[in-house]
Amino acid sequence: MKVKVRSGDSFWYYSQLFYIPIELIIDSNPAVDPDGLKIGTEIEIPGFRRESYWIQSGDSFWTLSQQRNIGVDALLLLNEGVNPNSLQIGSMIFLPLRVVSPVVNGKQAYSSELMEEDMKKIKEIYPFVTLNSVGESVLGKDLLEMRVGNGERKVHIDASFHANEWITTSILMTFLNDYLLSLTNGNLMRGIQTLPVYGVVTLSFVPMVNPDGVDLVLNGPPKGRKKELLDINRGSNDFTGWKANIRGVDLNNQFPAKWELEKERKEEKSPAPRDFPGYKPLSEPETIAMAKLAQEERFDRLLALHTQGKEFYWGYEGLEPPEAAKLAADFKRVSGYESVRYVDSYAGYKDWFIKEFKKAGFTIELGKGINPLPLSQFDEIYQDMLGIFLVSIYRWY
Repeated sequence: MKVKVRSGDSFWYYSQLFYIPIELIIDSNPAVDPDGLKIGTEIEIPGFRRESYWIQSGDSFWTLSQQRNIGVDALLLLNEGVNPNSLQIGSMIFLPLRVVSPVVNGKQAYSSELMEEDMKKIKEIYPFVTLNSVGESVLGKDLLEMRVGNGERKVHIDASFHANEWITTSILMTFLNDYLLSLTNGNLMRGIQTLPVYGVVTLSFVPMVNPDGVDLVLNGPPKGRKKELLDINRGSNDFTGWKANIRGVDLNNQFPAKWELEKERKEEKSPAPRDFPGYKPLSEPETIAMAKLAQEERFDRLLALHTQGKEFYWGYEGLEPPEAAKLAADFKRVSGYESVRYVDSYAGYKDWFIKEFKKAGFTIELGKGINPLPLSQFDEIYQDMLGIFLVSIYRWY
């Protein structure tokens, strides 16, 4: 929500007027000097929308402020030029509407288009977040990353490396939205205050690593690629079992961490709906982008969300740091998921992350059943994962 600076206004005053932490207001206006506000400058107030309202009989700024639990000066700020002493019935004013409900509805088929729309809505309401493209898919779709917080510690969480595991995107987007609601409304998340986390941890979210594949599973082949994809899919029009990217390469078998071993023992030696690791590591634009992101940002922790199994893997060749075992114990305690240190599978993103940076990395298999998991599991999966998400950003040993 935008407001215009008046004489005597300050970020501190806005934080008191709207009950929004001042650091969120400062971060929502990175180009504005908080110590030198100029009259007329537009300022973003996070966590609010501007709502149109038509004056009814008996209305005044005072009665509206009482009914809506907002300060009279908030109404004056939003209605520059309106004389509060001569409101006309039927005339329109603006009211500040605090956002207290999610804009994300994860319990639906979650395509790349829907995700992008939701991320733009989130950015509009919470301008202290940053929205970036970290690369593009084979078909040129942006691999969107959202960052929250400004701390030195960095945690990265991604989802939908595999196409028919799109429910992981729904879960991650829901957590992102709930975290932002907690920051702007002061709500506790499982008893945890999130604002102190915001100041010490930077969160990186890439909710859909494989947008082309997800859209293929949900919507079928894109125009001009049906024959090619039917050939890869052995002539079947059923793409619900598709895990790969649009070129038939399994993105989580693409990283240089024993890739050669995976290449030799995989049955698939050419593009396939799943399990083909490519003709060389990091051959795909999606995996190149994710490797570059990790190399540039040097994350302290990484969580890669997959389905299914209600378990998580956290070791690679003994290179995982001591804190990984502590995190694994806490993850198991808060989620009930099985902790598996080593698994006979390599070339995944977390494998490469541990190998490259010697930091804690996790592959987490959400839910249980046959992929794609049904939305009927959404609530259970989210509650299981919420504890893992919070431990990953809150517990530092």
